[in-house]
Amino acid sequence: MTKILLNERMMEAAVYGGAVLGGGGGGWIEEGLQIGRLALEVGQPVLVSDDEMADDDLLVTVSLVGAPAAKDKFLKPIHYVRALELLSEKVKTPLRGIHTNENGAGTSVNGWFQAAVTGLPIVDLPCNGRAHPTGTMGSLNLHELPDYVSHQAAAGGKGDRYVEMSISSSIEKAASMIRKVSVEAGGLVAVARNPVTVAYARANGAPGGISQAIKVGEALLGSKGEAAIEAVCAALGGRVVIEGEVSEFSLETTGGFDVGRVTVGSTEMTFWNEYMTLEQDGKRLATFPDLIMTLDARTARPIVTAAMEKGQHVAVIHVPAEKLILSTTMRNEGLLKPIEGVIGKKIVSYL
Repeated sequence: MTKILLNERMMEAAVYGGAVLGGGGGGWIEEGLQIGRLALEVGQPVLVSDDEMADDDLLVTVSLVGAPAAKDKFLKPIHYVRALELLSEKVKTPLRGIHTNENGAGTSVNGWFQAAVTGLPIVDLPCNGRAHPTGTMGSLNLHELPDYVSHQAAAGGKGDRYVEMSISSSIEKAASMIRKVSVEAGGLVAVARNPVTVAYARANGAPGGISQAIKVGEALLGSKGEAAIEAVCAALGGRVVIEGEVSEFSLETTGGFDVGRVTVGSTEMTFWNEYMTLEQDGKRLATFPDLIMTLDARTARPIVTAAMEKGQHVAVIHVPAEKLILSTTMRNEGLLKPIEGVIGKKIVSYL
């Protein structure tokens, strides 16, 4: 059994390790560090393993939904708490713990601030051990349960773009409405959603995913430059595919997502918030949910897709999916099929 009092070293490791495991998405490093430090200032967030909890304890997922590159996004810590309050008002059964929807630069520390404020523990049981584009991918296959009613709440934006919403519907419809709300709020909202039992989350989520992020972050921060990149690859069982200058880069924010392409030498990557495919000389080398990630070749700092620029010197790494702690949703063909229509590349046939 594991119960950890979280500190700044662990927080930084979670953010940087989460940035790697984000695979190009999962928020911004600076914002992850900011909310993580604030959480440690206002209280003492605690990380517990799932075996510290009773099987019927109720967990609530916290997440960020939207397009990280959206220029008008506005999100503050109070929005994280407000989304949780809205959901608590809807759900009558007491919540016993908080878990994040995924690992990412900002998302690995999702829930730390809410935990510091409320005293609820953070459970090391993310809905997914890596970042993913759609809310349904982080919803633990609840969409397959007959008659399941999804409860979700969101808050974000400022001025006349401020939005808070609570919805009860099917997973797909609720996730779609939350995505639309993120657009209305300027691009990003804080979300609390889908209370489930620990037993269900354990069977369908990614137990130990936050610990893996901290391990990867410690490897990254423990070295510099090329050595740090090698340390990350060693920690995850991955490899550097190519190092070079970004010769082409395109990004379009549409429907609440960032969609585009990155070219480094003869290597091309597509992304839908996160990197989806990696091809070299026209040959497919990696396909989501494999981890494809870009790091600054000189500093080893992870570069998310929303921060990519033409001319940057990057190292592209690849980690096979079987090396990652992933949820069962990453083997669900019905959830992965929509990627193909967005990026114009085959996904399911490469699983």
